[in-house]
Amino acid sequence: MGKIWELDFYSRPILDDNNKKLWEILICESPTSIDTNLNSLFRYSQFCSNNEVNSLTLKDAIATAIEKSGETPNKIRFFRRQMNNMIIKGCEEAGIAVFSSRHTYALNQWLEERMENFYPLQQGYDEKSRQSKTVQYPQSNAVNLPDAVKGDKQDKWALVSLSSDDFADMKEWDIGFSEAFPLTMANIEKNTTIPGLIIFSQRALPLAGWMSGLELGYLRLEKSQYPKICLETGVSDSWIVANLTDKATLAEGENFEKAKKQANGVHFLAVQSSPESESFAAFWLLLDN
Repeated sequence: MGKIWELDFYSRPILDDNNKKLWEILICESPTSIDTNLNSLFRYSQFCSNNEVNSLTLKDAIATAIEKSGETPNKIRFFRRQMNNMIIKGCEEAGIAVFSSRHTYALNQWLEERMENFYPLQQGYDEKSRQSKTVQYPQSNAVNLPDAVKGDKQDKWALVSLSSDDFADMKEWDIGFSEAFPLTMANIEKNTTIPGLIIFSQRALPLAGWMSGLELGYLRLEKSQYPKICLETGVSDSWIVANLTDKATLAEGENFEKAKKQANGVHFLAVQSSPESESFAAFWLLLDN
């Protein structure tokens, strides 16, 4: 898979000597496996003034980060859409593939830590200008998965659960496409129920391969006239992965959301060829934060 970095470039609640907000570039490495050592993940931060907010500054910061880490990432993820053009230009000028994504779990957590424990201690901190790390986007209408990745017969699905203890040997599972993170990153305790959705498809491998090309964010229950489980990808795309057609399946969906909240947002999405299969075409650990 190669190294994946997560990036943010935005103003912070700190005022400079001219009473202008300081801006900051944050770069951190994405954990990609269940046994990743979180303390070993690369982090880089750089403040800059408001007149240095441009793609050249970002390009140079990425180059410095690459020099400090000793590695060039395979790709960079970012979530802040209002900085879309500048971030894309800076990353492309640095020669790194860049993707808008809600899969910036490590970055989100780091931003929260800095908002609580770092920025308030800095000279010039301004509580009034404090801003959340989150960006609210209009909810996109969910669409069906492409016909090209579906089986000849209707794909089936199941809402299931695993114990957090079961993930201890995840690296030994037979999985095609995968991405995960240590459960400690979400403060998951032992024997916590982790909910998930499994898609059973005759075209499991093509479906898994297509999904692996998306920036997977999280699964969510949509309670509308036609209830469904949706997969959120990129920063605004939404795909229907399960239609809840009766009271029983709707109750399953509601229980899934409850379990997800109790697991601090942790859940999973898997793809298998059949319920009898002992391998996964794909298995992704996701976080709704």
